[in-house]
Amino acid sequence: MTSVLLKPKTKKTAMRNNKKEAFVSMSDALKDFKSQNKLVKGFEKVDVDTAWKEVMGPGVMSYTTNVRFLNGTLTVNLSSSVLREELLYGRTKIIANLNVYLKKEVVITLVLR
Repeated sequence: MTSVLLKPKTKKTAMRNNKKEAFVSMSDALKDFKSQNKLVKGFEKVDVDTAWKEVMGPGVMSYTTNVRFLNGTLTVNLSSSVLREELLYGRTKIIANLNVYLKKEVVITLVLR
C-alpha cells in the first residue's frame, strides 16, 4: 500500500491593498452613515443637549428643567426667573459659545422660558 498525499484545494484570494489612501477614517464613515440614513437631525439634538450641559456648567444645569432643539431654535426651560433674566442679557454670547463647542453653526436662536 502506498499513500498518496493530496494537496488541499485552496482559493486564491486577492492581495489586500494596505495603502493609507485605501482606508476610510471612522469619522468619515460615521458622517456618511448619518447622512445616508437621515440621522443628522437626531444627532444634532443630542449634540446640542450635550453642548448646553458642557458650556453652561453644573450651576446653570441645576436650574435647567428641559432642553429642546428644533430647526435651529434651542428652547431651554429654567426654574429660576432671576437666572433666566441674567442669561437673556448674554444670549448672543451663549449662542456663539454653543456653536464654537459644536464646531459648526447649528444654534440660530435661543429661547429661555
